[in-house]
Amino acid sequence: MFGPAIQARCDSEMSNNATHQVQNGFCIYIDTVCQGPVPIWRDDNGYVVFATELLAQREIADDLILRLQQFLAGERDFDDAMTVEEYIVPVTVRSDGTIVDEEGNCFCPEVEAQRAAGRSSESGSTP
Repeated sequence: MFGPAIQARCDSEMSNNATHQVQNGFCIYIDTVCQGPVPIWRDDNGYVVFATELLAQREIADDLILRLQQFLAGERDFDDAMTVEEYIVPVTVRSDGTIVDEEGNCFCPEVEAQRAAGRSSESGSTP
């Protein structure tokens, strides 16, 4: 998923769990071709982590309702409206914002920001 240096940094941070406050929650994931399973919901503060599985389920259902309404209004085709690719994964959130899922995948917010900045520069965009 990550390059060796990034994964090593995440692994190192995970091994220092005793020095960091952690909390548990749930993220909404999607499977991608290049990166595999990744959390997809973000806001200005990083990944969106739901306190309960029910809240995450309701968010997916809300999104599905919106897509169905768009289908009924002729704004989206039926297959697209009915397809639900999102699923819920229990995660641990460290005090630095790092997300670790049950498979040990580590998502570091500053690394994700660097990737986004790199994609912008690769596409010729300027800030």
